[in-house]
Amino acid sequence: MNFKWIGPLALLAALVIGDQIRINRPGHKYRLTVEVETPEGVKSGSGILAITPDRGYSRRGNTSASGEAIFVDLGGGKNLVALLAHIDKSADLDAINYVAMRSYTAAGGKRVNFTDMSKMTGVAPVKGALIPVLVTFADPANPGTARNVPPDDSEAVLGKGYRLRGVSAEAVPNGFWPIDFGGPLGEPVTRGNLAKLPWLNQPDASVAAETALRAAGVPDVGTFDARGAFSRK
Repeated sequence: MNFKWIGPLALLAALVIGDQIRINRPGHKYRLTVEVETPEGVKSGSGILAITPDRGYSRRGNTSASGEAIFVDLGGGKNLVALLAHIDKSADLDAINYVAMRSYTAAGGKRVNFTDMSKMTGVAPVKGALIPVLVTFADPANPGTARNVPPDDSEAVLGKGYRLRGVSAEAVPNGFWPIDFGGPLGEPVTRGNLAKLPWLNQPDASVAAETALRAAGVPDVGTFDARGAFSRK
């Protein structure tokens, strides 16, 4: 066997793997937390989202998010879901990429740059237009039962005693991606948050997600992949 190519091939493999890590490593991660006051006390849910800038060679400049919408079990058969979407006249699935950055900027009164997000500490409140679209499902197994929940009048939909207490963002360490399996390796992107929405794992998940968004009054449904409002790879 000719071993003279082993060294160059190993070097090439290391360069390719290193370049893929450079391209796909998140620029930053943040924890999105939703808290709701209920007759039984405060209920909360949270999840880690990873935000990755375009470091590839296409030069398209597309920043992307990985993670899932936040499902909060309120008890008594009630729930609240913070989607990975905003509405600014039209549906906006990209705004979730900048929620943490803009929240830190608003909280501190000083502009926080995207490249500085991995250095941020503390928790920033997410307020006003930065709050993602909130929905509730009368029956989580039926996407057609989705209803929009106004952040400032959640009782009108959820019932008396159910009020949005707050939404917050907290930058967390990137860890050693792609081996960020938890602990000292770094907090991984949260998966399994939406286990109570079984239709998201069905072959027709896109259709079901469209049904949910239409029922919740989200505009422009059909012009984007509706699953992106619930989960991103």
